[in-house]
Amino acid sequence: MHDFATQIINFLAAILLLLSFAMLSQRRILSLIHLYTLQGLTLVLANLVLGFVTADVHLYISAALTLLLKVGVIPWILYKLVQRLNVKTDVEPLLNIPATLLVGIVLVIIAFNVASPISQLASSVARGTLGIALACVLLSFMMMITRAKAIPQVIGFLSMENGLFFAAAAATNGMPMIVELGIGLDVLVGILILGVFMFQIREQFDSLDIHHLEKLKDD
Repeated sequence: MHDFATQIINFLAAILLLLSFAMLSQRRILSLIHLYTLQGLTLVLANLVLGFVTADVHLYISAALTLLLKVGVIPWILYKLVQRLNVKTDVEPLLNIPATLLVGIVLVIIAFNVASPISQLASSVARGTLGIALACVLLSFMMMITRAKAIPQVIGFLSMENGLFFAAAAATNGMPMIVELGIGLDVLVGILILGVFMFQIREQFDSLDIHHLEKLKDD
């Protein structure tokens, strides 16, 4: 049973990595939100599998919380932001897509080399996917620094948080429930604050390009 569960976790980790690469190369904001929602669903399934194998009730609660926040509430808030801000244009990355993906592959190789000695010390069923989890974090961070618009950067930050959650599951079978509740609440509040921040950018500059914020230094 443990071997079968490990195979399922490895499969879900591979899906999470593919979704991270898809987000890195995606230009349409609505598609980015769809991919983020799929990432959340992947985390839900991973928590359910780990909960079944370890018989840990808190992992089922974690899966329900992830389903509520990352598949329901946060994507809904992002959709509403896109509609209210009337964002219709595609996202132009600072690097072209082939160069971005090549750098992404290099980051994946680095992540696997860094995580290899750490995963040998872990006791979780999913310890073999720690390298993938770290790669997802690095790819999301790269997505944040290669996008000039505010909304894709926010989605990149949320995706990085997904990678961190999966890394916690891979190394320790998940974080304590009180920590997960605290982080979930912080992320939700952060999204609401960033929404207000994006409205302010749009009202001030009629654009969501964060490079306009450099003009404030001259005022």
